[in-house]
Amino acid sequence: MGGYVLRRLAETLAVLLGITLVVFCLVRLMPGNPVEVMTAQVDIAPEQLARLRELYGVDRPLVPQYLEWLGGLARGNLGVSLRTGRPILQDLLVRLPVTLELALLASLLSVVLALPIGLVAATRRNSAADLGARLFAALGLAVPNFWLGTMLVLLASLYAPALVPSGFVAFPDHPLLNLKTMLLPALTLGLLMAGAVVRITRTTVLEELRAAYVTTARAKGLAEPWVVWRHVLKNALIPVVTLIGIQLGFLLGGTVIVEQIFALPGLGRLILGAIAQRDYPTVQACVLIVAMLVVLLNLATDLLYEYLDPRIQYR
Repeated sequence: MGGYVLRRLAETLAVLLGITLVVFCLVRLMPGNPVEVMTAQVDIAPEQLARLRELYGVDRPLVPQYLEWLGGLARGNLGVSLRTGRPILQDLLVRLPVTLELALLASLLSVVLALPIGLVAATRRNSAADLGARLFAALGLAVPNFWLGTMLVLLASLYAPALVPSGFVAFPDHPLLNLKTMLLPALTLGLLMAGAVVRITRTTVLEELRAAYVTTARAKGLAEPWVVWRHVLKNALIPVVTLIGIQLGFLLGGTVIVEQIFALPGLGRLILGAIAQRDYPTVQACVLIVAMLVVLLNLATDLLYEYLDPRIQYR
């Protein structure tokens, strides 16, 4: 196990190195640069424009810029924001916990909703409950998150005004108020995630129910709930865990729309503002942090397989 983890961490470093190059190049393919964005609405002399380009480092060739950024990363320096002049790490330490909390709450809600629904749908195949579960899954896959978020805000403002967020409050400052603020955003993402989890839970449980060990367990006289919860569910969880890990990684970088709708000061809004202002260092640092978290989530998901299925062993 230890050797496998070390190999995966070495692969992670190689992947992150490749991501730094891709992100660096893609960011600079965007039209314009920070100086052009800042001076778009003003008349400025060519000499002043040249000084600004030199100040923000956009007048140098790309290779020295990339190597300088890479050297800073090796020293743990994510750079300085071109918009605010503050170290990017300060903004990340404030914004990243909001996005992490939103992603974790949405994943928790999706699992709490989807696993029971998927189990009921599989154990009562072709019943009304099964048809309802399949409809729920289809809606979860089809409904866009911006529409669902808008509808939840509208319904809450009409029937439960206390749930409408009035401003973000950090969890350490006021845990209950924070959870109330995060409820609708997490529900927006969680309901959509739950659709996919219901579908794969139903499919995998149906496959396990046809397995020989289930027939043997029933022949021994075990009660059906015990067979499902003790034997079937654990074996069916591997594809479910894979999907949840993928979705959680997607949420870390895909919460921009939901954070905009609910005015959450998360990582998504930080990236969006940095892209609009061509704040290269901030965009690069944010994407790199998200990529690192996604890779580590994939590693954690792989390690969880060994617990769920003892036949899987990493060497």
